[in-house]
Amino acid sequence: MKSFKSKSYILLTAALLAGSCKKFDDVNTDQFSATGEQVQIEYFINSSIIEAQMNPDVAERSFVLYWKTAGHQHSNTTFALANYDDGWTSAYYNQVAGWLNSANTAITIAADKKAAGLERPYDNNLVQVARIWRAYLMSEMSDNFGPIPVNGFQGKNPDFSDVKTVYAYILAELKDANAKLNLSVTNVAGLERQDPAYGYNYTKWKKFGNSLRMRFAMRLSEVDATTAKTEFEAAAASLNDIITKTDETFQVQELDGWSPLTGVMSRPWNTQPISATLNNLYSGLGSIKSQDQLGAEFQSKIKSADWMGQRYENHFTTLTNDPSAGYWFDGLPFTIDPRAYKTFIIPGDITNPNFTNSGTAATTTKRNLIDDAGGVVKEIDAKYTWNARTAGNWGTKGARNQVLTYEGTMPRLSNQFRTSRSKRVFFAPWETYFLLAEAAERGWTTPMNGKAAYEAGVASSFEYWGLNQYLGTYLASQDYNRVGTSVSWDHITEPPATYTKRYQNGYTGAEGVVTLSYPKNELYKNGTVKNDRLTKIITQKFIAQTPWLPLEAWNDQRRLGLPFFENPAIETPAQTLPALTPANYMTSSVKFFPQRLRYPSSLQNSNKNGYNQAVGFLNGADGTLTPLYWAKKQ
Repeated sequence: MKSFKSKSYILLTAALLAGSCKKFDDVNTDQFSATGEQVQIEYFINSSIIEAQMNPDVAERSFVLYWKTAGHQHSNTTFALANYDDGWTSAYYNQVAGWLNSANTAITIAADKKAAGLERPYDNNLVQVARIWRAYLMSEMSDNFGPIPVNGFQGKNPDFSDVKTVYAYILAELKDANAKLNLSVTNVAGLERQDPAYGYNYTKWKKFGNSLRMRFAMRLSEVDATTAKTEFEAAAASLNDIITKTDETFQVQELDGWSPLTGVMSRPWNTQPISATLNNLYSGLGSIKSQDQLGAEFQSKIKSADWMGQRYENHFTTLTNDPSAGYWFDGLPFTIDPRAYKTFIIPGDITNPNFTNSGTAATTTKRNLIDDAGGVVKEIDAKYTWNARTAGNWGTKGARNQVLTYEGTMPRLSNQFRTSRSKRVFFAPWETYFLLAEAAERGWTTPMNGKAAYEAGVASSFEYWGLNQYLGTYLASQDYNRVGTSVSWDHITEPPATYTKRYQNGYTGAEGVVTLSYPKNELYKNGTVKNDRLTKIITQKFIAQTPWLPLEAWNDQRRLGLPFFENPAIETPAQTLPALTPANYMTSSVKFFPQRLRYPSSLQNSNKNGYNQAVGFLNGADGTLTPLYWAKKQ
C-alpha cells in the first residue's frame, strides 16, 4: 500500500484530531507517515465542522456574551457598552484558526493524495465541500475581527488582507467550488457518517454554497452594489439550487456533556433574558391576541391594547431611546408576535416544560424596589408579566431596582435551546427567502417577487415554531409594533407621529394618559422611515434568526442600521461609549454600538507584521467601535 508524508497533516495538532468522530485507527508507527487509507480528507472536514460548534467555554463567551449581546437577542450589558475581554477573544480567535487549519489540511491532503495516485472517485467533491465550509469560517472570523489572512492557518505566520479582499476571495471560492461539485458521484458506504450536517449529500452542499454566496453578496450591498448584485443574481438564478426547504437547513445535532457538540446556549447560570429590542419588535406585531395563545391561568393577566404599564421613574432608566423606558408592564400584552412565547418563557410559568428551572432564583417572582437606604418602596410580583431590561449603566436606579436584575422576573430563553438536544442552525430556508425579498426590493433579478419571498420567509419561520395556524392573520396584520412597523407587505403607511396609552403611576396608583412617539432611527434613512418594505424584511429576518443566528442579526444591523436598536442606558455615562451622552441619547449612531472584536493581545507578539497589516486595513483603531468595510460608518 502506498504511503506519503503530508506537511498539512504534520501541522494539525493532536487536539484537533481528537475532536473528530472517527479516530486514526491502527496507526502504530510514525504518526506523520501514514497510508492513504489512514489519513483521509473527510476526517479533517469532520473535525473542522464539529469543533466549530464550540465547546461550552468558547460558546458562552463568543456566541452568547459577544454575538447575542451585539445582536440584541438577549439582554446583557458588557459588550453592549463595547467592553471586551481579551481572554474571551483569544479563546475564540485560537479556535476559529484551528477550524480553518483543519479545513485547509483537508484540501492539501487531497492534493497530496492525488499526486501520490491515491485519489478516490469522490475526493474532488470532498475538496469542494471543504472549500465551501472554509468560506463560511472565513466569513465568521472576518465578521468578528475585520481583516484576516486569506492564505493563512497553514502553520506559519501569514499576511493579512483587507475585508474587501477577503470577501472577494470568499465569493470566488464559493463560485468555483460549487461549479466543480459533481452531483453524479457515488460515495462509499459509511462516508456519510463523517459529515454531521448533510451526510455528504452533494446536492445539499451545493445549495448551501449558493445560499452562502447570496448571504455574502448581500453583505456588500451598501459598499459595492455592482458586485453585490452580480454575485447575488448568479447565486440565486434558480430556486432549485438554493436552500428553500426545511430538510435542506444546514444544521448540526447538539449532544449533552462537555464537548464541541454541547449546546451553544446550554450554560444553566445564564438565563439569556429577552432583549428590549426583541420586546419592542414583538409587542403588538401581527394581530395575534395573547388570549388565543395562552391557557386559562394567564387570561386575567392580559392587559388591554391601550395599556402601557406602571411608571417608576426613580427605579427604571429613562436615559435611553427605548420606547418602553421608565415603565414596568404589570401583565401580558394584548397582542404579541406568537414566536415570542415560544422563544422566551413567561416568568412564573414553572409547569411549562420549556421553563429553565435552575432553582429558587428561577422560580421566585416577587422582588423589591428600594430606596437609597435599602427600605422597601414597592414589592413587585413578576409572575405572568412581560418585560425586558434595557442594557447599559442604570446608575442609582439600578441599585434601587431588585427586579430587572433577577432571573425569576424576566422572560428567559426556552429550555428547548438549553438541553443540548436541538440542532444548531447555520443557514435556514427563511434566510434564503428574506435575502430574495431584499434583493427584489433593490430591483435585482430574483426567481420570485419580493412579496412572495417575504411571505415565504415568514411562513418558513412559523413552520419551524409550529405556528402555522396563525400565519394568515399575521401576514395580513396592519398593526404597528412599538417601533412603528407592521407585518403586511402591502401596508406601507407610516405610523402616526404620536399615539396615546394609559398608564399607572407605580408609586401612587393614580392612572393617567401619556402621549408617546415611535423611536427615531437615524441609522436608516435618517429616521424618516419606519414601515417601508426593507424595514419589514429585516424585522422579520431578525425575529426568525433568533436565537440561532445572532452574528447574522448583528451583521444586518451593522450593514443597514435595521432593525431599530435602542441605545444603552446611560444613567451613569459609559467611558467605553464616549460619544453617547445625556444630550444625544434619543438619537441613533454607530458610535453607540459595538462594531467588531479587538484582536487578541497575543497576536501582536506572535505575528507583529500581520497585526500591523490588519490594523492598517481597518482604517481606524484596533477597538470595538471601528466599523468594518461593509458596515455603516456614521
